[in-house]
Amino acid sequence: MSFSPVLIFYRAASSALGALAGLYLNDRAKRSKEDPARLGERFGRYTQARPQGALVWLHAASVGESGVALALIEALGARNANLSFILSTGTRTSAELVARRAPIRTTHIYAPLDRADCVRRFLDHWRPDVGVFVESELWPNLILEAEARGVKLALVNARMSPRTLRRWTNWRTAGRRLVGAFSYVSAADARTRDALTALRPAPIGASGNLKLAAPAPRVDATARAALAAEIGARPIWLAASTHQGEDEIVLAAHDILRRDFADALLIIAPRHPERGADIARLAGGAPLRSKGASPGAASVYVADTLGELGTLYDLAPVSLVAGSLLPQLKGHNPIEPARLACAIITGPYVESFQDLFDTMIAAGGATCVQDAQTLAAEIARLWRDEAARAQQLDAALNATTQGADAFERTVSAIIALVPSASAQQSTANASA
Repeated sequence: MSFSPVLIFYRAASSALGALAGLYLNDRAKRSKEDPARLGERFGRYTQARPQGALVWLHAASVGESGVALALIEALGARNANLSFILSTGTRTSAELVARRAPIRTTHIYAPLDRADCVRRFLDHWRPDVGVFVESELWPNLILEAEARGVKLALVNARMSPRTLRRWTNWRTAGRRLVGAFSYVSAADARTRDALTALRPAPIGASGNLKLAAPAPRVDATARAALAAEIGARPIWLAASTHQGEDEIVLAAHDILRRDFADALLIIAPRHPERGADIARLAGGAPLRSKGASPGAASVYVADTLGELGTLYDLAPVSLVAGSLLPQLKGHNPIEPARLACAIITGPYVESFQDLFDTMIAAGGATCVQDAQTLAAEIARLWRDEAARAQQLDAALNATTQGADAFERTVSAIIALVPSASAQQSTANASA
C-alpha cells in the first residue's frame, strides 16, 4: 500500500492514541452512548459467527444512514438469496433501529475503532467479500486494509458538506488514495459528485439521494389510535429530533402559540432519547412516554422513545424538523414527514440536506423559520389555513418522488461486485 503524508500521519496518530481508546469508550458507556456489553466489538472482538458463503458488509454511521443500508440489504437479498449481510454502525440508537428492522440473514455489529489492530481483527473474523460504505463516514485504516485484502468496496449515496469538500481539496493526494480504493462510487447530490470526480479517474455512478427511494417510516396504527383518542381535537404539533439547545426555542414558541390556542399540545421527540428527563424538567415536569405516561391534560409531552417517529409524524399535522435551529447543527431528513402528510417547518441550518430543503422550499413544500417567534407564527398559519397546508403537503411529496432509478442502479452495481461463484449459484437457483 502507498500512502500520502497525511495518511501516514493519520495511521501513526491513530496507533499512538490507541491507549486512550478504552478510557474514551468506558466514558461513553457511562453516559449510555455505548453498549457496555458490546464494547469488545469496538476493538474488533466479535462473538457472532461468520455466516457461510458470500458476505456483504455495509457500514452506516448512524440512524439516517442505517435506514438506507437496511433498504439496500432488503433489495440485495431479494436479488440474491445466497447472500448474508453484516451491518456495522457507530451509535447505540442505530443498533436499536437495526435490531427492530433487520431483514433475514443480517447481523448487526458495532464498527471497530479505526486503529490498525482493531481493523485487522475485524477483517480476520468476518472476511467480507464486499464492503459498502453509506454516505460519508470514511475511515482510512478500515478502507485501505480492506482494499489490501481484496474486499470489493463501494461508496454509495456519498454526501459531503462544504467543509468536508474543502478538506479533501486541501488533502487531494490523500483523498485520491481513499476514493480510489472503491470499485464503485455514487453521489447523493451534484456538489458531491463534482468533488469526487476531481478525486477519481473512474466515472461516478448514478447521482441521486437514495433516501428518496426509501419507504415511509413505520406507523404503529394501534399506538397512533390511542394517542389520537386521548388528544382529541386539541391543536397538535411535533418537534422532531431536537438537539440540546433547541428545546428552549421550541418551548418558547409553544408559549407564544398558547396565547391564541390555549389547549395546544407540543410533542417533543428528542434525537437522543436519553435527554428525555432533562427536557421534561425544562418543560415543568412534562410526562415522559418512556415511562408509560400519556399526554393527559399536559401542554407538552416528551416522546423519548425509539422507533416511533413515523407514528408521531402520521399523528401531527405540522412538524418542526429540528437539528436545524442552531449554527452548529446540520439538519435532519425531511423525507419522512413528507411521506406521512405532516407539514414541514425547518430552521436555517440544514447543511446535510441543503439540496433537498432548497428544492422543497422553492416548490412551496417546506418553510424556513429563524426563531421562536417565526416558528410560532408559521405553526399558527398552518393550523388555521387547511388549504395552504394541503398545498404544502402536495409540494413536499412531489419533491420526494425521485430516486428510485438511482436506487436500482446502485443495487445492481453492488451485486456486480459479489464474487462470481455466488452470482452463478443464485442464477442457477432462479433457473431451477
